[in-house]
Amino acid sequence: MAELAGWIAPAATMIAAMMTAANLGARVTGWGFVVFTVGSVAWTTVGLSSGQTNLVLSNAFLTLVNLVGIWRWLGRQATYDKGSTRAATASARRDVPTLYPAGGIVGRNVTGPDGATIGTIVDAMLGCADNAIAYVVISTGGIGGVGETLHAMSPRELVFGADGVTTTLEAEAIRALPPIAADHWPESL
Repeated sequence: MAELAGWIAPAATMIAAMMTAANLGARVTGWGFVVFTVGSVAWTTVGLSSGQTNLVLSNAFLTLVNLVGIWRWLGRQATYDKGSTRAATASARRDVPTLYPAGGIVGRNVTGPDGATIGTIVDAMLGCADNAIAYVVISTGGIGGVGETLHAMSPRELVFGADGVTTTLEAEAIRALPPIAADHWPESL
């Protein structure tokens, strides 16, 4: 049993770390915490069989933390995501859709007129005076954030719809927008 746990523990921990770091939504993150729990239980088994009290105690604590993560991402957040998705889906059935889940903006790909992905939404800034989207920050280029370029786009240049976020701008037009620094965004557009 201890030998099997010795193989499961690192494998589960590595897989769970990739699942949560990928930030692919509430369900994947939640299942990442399930896999983390399997890993922490396996590490606890390894610690018990080898007499490593520090390994047992730290992974017993991590098991509790992972259970909170499961509740947070597969329970609470998944329920919120389901509610916003249902409202957006019901809205999409109308002649003119009126709702788009704000939580679904970050990480969403932006597709151009040809259907090709141009970039990914990093964040959206809201105006305090009118509570509307002031601008959206789009990441273009790079891999996993390395080598990316950030651009601020007006929400008027984007269409938020049931099929995702689209723009009528060509990729070259977005890449021609002035780049912004990752740690210094504009006060307005």
